[in-house]
Amino acid sequence: MKTIEELNLSKVPIIVFDKKLEQLRGKVLFPKKLERANEILAKSGLPKEPSIK
Repeated sequence: MKTIEELNLSKVPIIVFDKKLEQLRGKVLFPKKLERANEILAKSGLPKEPSIK
């Protein structure tokens, strides 16, 4: 484990996850919206990423 001083000096943010979120893993909370989003993506596809040159 890092010391408090090392954590304060680091540029990486510290993220703490709530353990209650694990019970939602793998569940679809909004099935109708997910189905609609998948239909839209199937028709139009994902946008292309801009290339930086």
